[in-house]
Amino acid sequence: MQIIWRGQSFFQILTVPLKDVSVSLAIDPFSENLGLRVPQVSADILLITHDHSDHNNVKAVQGSPFLIDGPGEYEIKDVSIQGIPAFHDKSLGKERGRVTIYTIESEGLKVCHLADFGQKELFAEQIEDIGEVDILLIPVGGDYTIGSQEASKIIGQIEPKIVIPMHYQLPKLKVKLESLDKFLRALGEKASEPLPKLTIKEKDLPEEGMKTIILRAQ
Repeated sequence: MQIIWRGQSFFQILTVPLKDVSVSLAIDPFSENLGLRVPQVSADILLITHDHSDHNNVKAVQGSPFLIDGPGEYEIKDVSIQGIPAFHDKSLGKERGRVTIYTIESEGLKVCHLADFGQKELFAEQIEDIGEVDILLIPVGGDYTIGSQEASKIIGQIEPKIVIPMHYQLPKLKVKLESLDKFLRALGEKASEPLPKLTIKEKDLPEEGMKTIILRAQ
């Protein structure tokens, strides 16, 4: 499996669920008005967590993908996907509405994309639905989502093996978010050299503890 960060909450996941079957997933493509360059991405499956312009630029994704934009259970091209309802803010959606958390299972790995999660913490039923997670994609930039302190708490609720932060301040980003360094300080970690992508198999997962991986927006 390969995980590529395109900036903000936009990810591309390349997986081979069966021999000679390759699948490309895109999650939350952003629009030009965010200030970042919109990359050229082709996908078989497109996941949209909520209907905001920095997450729902469907036209940016080529290849006529199968669109999923809400809660439910899906099995597409031998990739298992579950959409779990959540709130965009601490007021149970009264400020910014709802979002959909997605879990993606393929190649013996389970990835969770937390969308623009804004709750103070996960509810018990959300934790149960998410289940055991290998790789967690979590927003850390605050204001529109959880910030570094809340993210640290939610990581403790999920206990993933690998954490990849997203939705934080980047050069040219037109919205003001918290820095990646603030999140790393909350975890008691130092910045590491960002990777262009994460290439991983089930056997590569940490046997103990949790690993934070920083990706460079591509």
